[in-house]
Amino acid sequence: MNSSYVTDVMMFGIKLKNKKTNLLNAITIFFLIVFDQFSKYLIENNFNLYESYELIRFLNITFIVNYGFAFGIFNDPNSSQVLIMIIIMIIIIYLIFLLIQTQSTIIKISFILILSGAIGNFIDRLLRGYVIDFIDLYISNYHWPAFNFADSYISIGFIIIMITILSGKKI
Repeated sequence: MNSSYVTDVMMFGIKLKNKKTNLLNAITIFFLIVFDQFSKYLIENNFNLYESYELIRFLNITFIVNYGFAFGIFNDPNSSQVLIMIIIMIIIIYLIFLLIQTQSTIIKISFILILSGAIGNFIDRLLRGYVIDFIDLYISNYHWPAFNFADSYISIGFIIIMITILSGKKI
């Protein structure tokens, strides 16, 4: 038996189904986070706050900061950032547990995306006290709230889970 492949290992009371798969999941999460953080680094170091650059007719790169949750909900620097950080940490821990436990490949992909996004934005809050957003989609004068790659990961992961549930597939 290959030593890198182990079925049913117990760690912290959690049954790990496949050590090799868990390593691949961790590597994928790492690279998604690095991509997200690198994009935010580029924006922060090449744009002034609120500076905007039109890429194409409906897409700008606009440097803004977000002290709240996704899409600017509770975007107040005076609100309880500690409470937001605790809630996000609980969500991250729970998602790690779900990722390890699920057997469905499509749901694993969803959890990897959501977890990568949550950790990417958590790193921003930890290091800066706010999240860097910069993707500005719009039609005419209507602008979708600015977001980043981490927000995209979370949204795509959530949509995949909802489609899976609504299609009646077993999770």
